[in-house]
Amino acid sequence: MKTMKTWQSMSAEEREYHYNPQNSVTDFSSFQTFRNAVSRVCRNVMTAHLDVRYGEGALHSVDIFPSTQGSPVHIFFHGGYWRAQDKENFAFIARDLVQRGVTVVVANYDLCPQATLDGVTASALDAITWCHRSIGEYGGNPEAISLSGNSAGAHLCAMALATDWTARGLRAHPVKGAVVISGIYDPEPARHISVADDLNLDDDIVARNNVLSLPPLSSCPVWVFAGGREPWAWVEQSFDYSRHLRVHGHDPEVHVLPGYHHFNIMDQYLDPASPIATAVRRACGVQ
Repeated sequence: MKTMKTWQSMSAEEREYHYNPQNSVTDFSSFQTFRNAVSRVCRNVMTAHLDVRYGEGALHSVDIFPSTQGSPVHIFFHGGYWRAQDKENFAFIARDLVQRGVTVVVANYDLCPQATLDGVTASALDAITWCHRSIGEYGGNPEAISLSGNSAGAHLCAMALATDWTARGLRAHPVKGAVVISGIYDPEPARHISVADDLNLDDDIVARNNVLSLPPLSSCPVWVFAGGREPWAWVEQSFDYSRHLRVHGHDPEVHVLPGYHHFNIMDQYLDPASPIATAVRRACGVQ
């Protein structure tokens, strides 16, 4: 007999609270205001190559914030439930990392409903493939690529760790470390809340993009974060993913950060002493 999933035992109202982060934080957009302002300054003041194309799609572009020649490369994928947000609001990721000798790449990718989740994932993998082949032109070291992402972006990072990169013409393990933050790792619950109409998920798309059923092929270190003030079913996904990694022989670090919810946890990138900023530097191989 199949075990009932957490979301299956919930009412529609409970599912919306636990699996739609915007419904669990009052005035959620206010927590993005400061970071968006920092991002505007970063894009205007820092040395940057903006809107560099990695593919033919309208959203197939990255912003590159170079550091020293031969520097490690960190690629960030934003959240937005695979249907919203833009890289221009996440340039703040680069502020401290570039100063510490890391070339930062903030990626856009296809979004639903214009694309399926298959297309969303494929475009994120295309961005990583492009970086491996072309980031050397911007001073980055293609042999030292790490990833981080929040929410849907964490899912895309996890999909990258489950990808057979040799099928894309790369070596088997092109990612050196990954930091996943407040992630959604099984798309199925999203079929049963208000975002479903935008995502257009079906059984096959869910199966192909459920990282909890895909073997993690990468051997790199992984740091898994969630906020202590996120709904418990959302936090549970981070433990499910860390358990999945452990079952397959990996040894991820797992942290639930007290006082943080889905929309203020990203402030940690702007605090060099924070657990997330520290983990990202470790993934990059810098102090």
